Amino acid sequence: MSNKIKLGDLFSGLQNQMVAQLNTNREFILHPGSKGDSLENVWIEWLRKYLPNRYCVDKAIVVDNTGSLSHQLDLVIYDQQYTPFVFTQNGIHYIPAEGVYAVFEVKPDLQGKVGEDNFFEYAGKKIESVRSLKRTSVKIINAGVEVPARPLTKIVGGILTSTNSFTHSNNNTIEGHLKNLKNLQTIEMGCAVDYGSFYVNYDGVEDISSKDFDKRINDYYLSRKFESITFSDKENSLVTFFLQLTRYLQQSIGTVAAIDLNAYAKTIGFEIDQKI
Repeated sequence: MSNKIKLGDLFSGLQNQMVAQLNTNREFILHPGSKGDSLENVWIEWLRKYLPNRYCVDKAIVVDNTGSLSHQLDLVIYDQQYTPFVFTQNGIHYIPAEGVYAVFEVKPDLQGKVGEDNFFEYAGKKIESVRSLKRTSVKIINAGVEVPARPLTKIVGGILTSTNSFTHSNNNTIEGHLKNLKNLQTIEMGCAVDYGSFYVNYDGVEDISSKDFDKRINDYYLSRKFESITFSDKENSLVTFFLQLTRYLQQSIGTVAAIDLNAYAKTIGFEIDQKI
């Protein structure tokens, strides 16, 4: 018996399972609202299954300590270790802005419009509604040692679909839409299951000398420029998307900053004791 296995075959099996599930939903759920909800749920359950347990995945609205809200989001990847509360009202999750790692818009197709916005513009506006919220950062105790407040992390933005119906110069069309997104609306990555995944490189760095963490992260998004885009083969769309997403989460972002609970407590007129 061989003591090796072809990892490519395992990845291919994973890809085929997801494609089959998405195709079933697209073909047999006819009501547009139900179909949209079903597609979102498939992506959510898939990421819940394969991402490490430290990451939570849900449909949600993001809220900050001023009470400002994001748009309603199809898929949010967030932390619950350093952001220990998530509000749920009438089945809707409200996640503190400090806990967000990534947000994705889910559509059946890369081609399409919502009102006057194409799907890329629509996704960009939802991503912007999260990145523009106010986030806090405070010191923590790690292994008995006080660790200073850390800079705010980047928030990955993306779009997830089952297919791509652009018929001419597909890659160029997608690239053009992504180039048109500016500032807080920019997208890092996406996946069209039967076409391929993609990720975008941007030219720009944070001003690490700045101690105003909120301004620092916003200036980064406002100043970075589109550099290049890389596409995967369609046969590996989900695997390449998953590996790239995991790389962003674990090696580019790491852990989100610890939330300032006092900033939220003050909204109900309460002051948290800072001593023990």
